[in-house]
Amino acid sequence: MYKISKEFSFSAAHSLFGLSDDHPCSRLHGHNYVVTVHLRSKELNKQGFVRDYTELKIVKEYIDTRLDHRNLNDILSPLNSSAENLAKMLYDVFKPRIPELYAVEVSETPKTSAIYEPECE
Repeated sequence: MYKISKEFSFSAAHSLFGLSDDHPCSRLHGHNYVVTVHLRSKELNKQGFVRDYTELKIVKEYIDTRLDHRNLNDILSPLNSSAENLAKMLYDVFKPRIPELYAVEVSETPKTSAIYEPECE
């Protein structure tokens, strides 16, 4: 199995509901997010790639136009704008256009990340 990944970054704000009022994430705050798309394939294409990295510009374009400098609560509503929900949303957006996609990872800080990877494909 061959695997590749590519990172994308953006800045956005959000607040999480269902937390106590004194929880810092219940207030509007921002993150410098890093999104990593993970692709895999049993075979390489004729150029020797899982997929050409330049073909992943659709991810950058989506992030730049739909997520960057936005309030993620508006985008993910009615779901909570957690990293977990954002990872699944991005997976669902890109899986039909990138068949090799098997997981999406979203990091809100350098020390934390959430990964969405479906159990079965």
